[in-house]
Amino acid sequence: METLNLKDLNNTRKAGTEVLFFNRVPKVGSQTFMELLRRLSVRNDFTFHRDAVQRVETIRLAPEQQQELAELVSDLPEPSVYVKHVCYTNFTKFNLPTPIYINMVRDPVERVISWYYYVRAPWYYVERKQAFPDLPLPDPRWLRKNFEACVLRGDQECTYRQGETHEGIGDHRRQSLFFCGHDYECTPFNTDGALQRAKRAVETQYAVVGVLEDLNTTLTVFEKYIPRFFRGATEVYYDEINNGLRINGNAFKPPVSEEVKNIVRRNFTREIEFYEFCRQRLHKQLLATTSVK
Repeated sequence: METLNLKDLNNTRKAGTEVLFFNRVPKVGSQTFMELLRRLSVRNDFTFHRDAVQRVETIRLAPEQQQELAELVSDLPEPSVYVKHVCYTNFTKFNLPTPIYINMVRDPVERVISWYYYVRAPWYYVERKQAFPDLPLPDPRWLRKNFEACVLRGDQECTYRQGETHEGIGDHRRQSLFFCGHDYECTPFNTDGALQRAKRAVETQYAVVGVLEDLNTTLTVFEKYIPRFFRGATEVYYDEINNGLRINGNAFKPPVSEEVKNIVRRNFTREIEFYEFCRQRLHKQLLATTSVK
């Protein structure tokens, strides 16, 4: 078997500042993971920062906005964590030190189903109305629309065509966009160019990309590769967070048949490839911690 080198798989050492940047993908367990970081900040003595809730979430930024974000993160006291829904941002382009990048991913079809019902959950609109009272309520027919029927009818909302471009966080189909970056070339859905750029960013810029379906491995790798921030993560997760605390769980999400999931998977080939790439890298990182060099 190929010898795995811990040093080659650990981008933490490339960071120019002791700031952890979690540019979180939605619906990958990131709310729970954010709560884990908040609790670890007390235990491991670092400061926790998160972006304010936005009326309209902009994840792909113009160059001047990218610079503002990079400057904001760079000005944080060390050690700190910063959490925001945003695409990967190249700090060196603005002559600023690179933070320790982390993120999470999830099976892309399960994620798209989760998002579909998340934005239809009653409590989601209660929270949104509390934050932004003038927001209009959605059409009740849209709220009641079932994902399986949406797919089988060929409804535009549930038709995922290769090369389609949508802007904003509402375009939940493109998990890879958060890793590919802000360039327009990253926006078309399920294209090889965006896939390769996202893979390259994970391989060269991210300390760890965890996988929701491999949570134990994820926690172990975070502890091994970024101990300054994640020391005790497994213990805190199982003793405090997973012990009855349910964050953003959705009791209104019905089961979806494998038949319908397979229909959706046909159009998610490169998103699935990206997800599997992240899983393989995570397991390589775990193996490298026990390999003899």
